[in-house]
This record gives sequence, structure tokens and C-alpha cells, in this order.
Amino acid sequence: MRTMPKISEAEWEVMKALWEKSPQTANEIVEMLSLRTRWQRETIRTLINRLVQKKAVAFEKEGRQHHYYPLIAESACVKAETRSLLRRFRVSAIEPMLAALVEEQRLSEEQMTRLKEMLDGKDSNTKRRQPE
Repeated sequence: MRTMPKISEAEWEVMKALWEKSPQTANEIVEMLSLRTRWQRETIRTLINRLVQKKAVAFEKEGRQHHYYPLIAESACVKAETRSLLRRFRVSAIEPMLAALVEEQRLSEEQMTRLKEMLDGKDSNTKRRQPE
């Protein structure tokens, strides 16, 4: 497995745009991000180029246009960021961290159900591994 590139907060916005819809031309990415940010066209193009250099994004050339697409799945990036965050905190800080995340976000019924199922699954895995 290759090393996950470090992606800056600004670069995350480009990645989110590409995860929403791919492939996209640079102009399409600029248009999408112009609705969300106050960034200039050249700033967005610079971010795209950085992501290409980091091998997080690639492109296919069609005529004079480049069509960009992500090389890394959103779930893989989220997992890598989560691992990085957890390495910086003590293990005892996980519960308050999860509580803060849940309290700060509006979760749908479906998301809450999936979270409960994950926690229940984690609990049953832990019980099975413990010697009796």
C-alpha cells in the first residue's frame, strides 16, 4: 500500500469537489469552488497542481483540456486523517472526542443507526477476544 499524501485543508476542498463529481476540468473545479470559497482562479489551479504532484489527483488529456479525477478514495483519506488525529491524542481522549464530534454534527437517523451498529459490532468483537 502506498503512503497517503499529506493533504492541506485547502486541498481537501478540491478533493471534495472531485469526490462529488469526477472527472472535471480545471474550469469546472474553479466554478464549483468559487461558489464555496472566495479563492481566485489561480489559487484553485495551484491547489489542483499540488494534488497532481502529490499523486492524490491525476488527469486525462482530451484535446486541450485536462480532466481531473481523484486517485485516492474519500474513505481512505478520512481514515488516514483519523489515524493521524488519534496518534496526537491520548487513548483516554477518544470518548470525549467522539462525543464532541456527535454533538457538533447533525446526524440523520440512518447515520445514527450505522454508528450504533458499528459500536455494537466493536463491543461484540471485544467480548469475543477477551479470555474467560
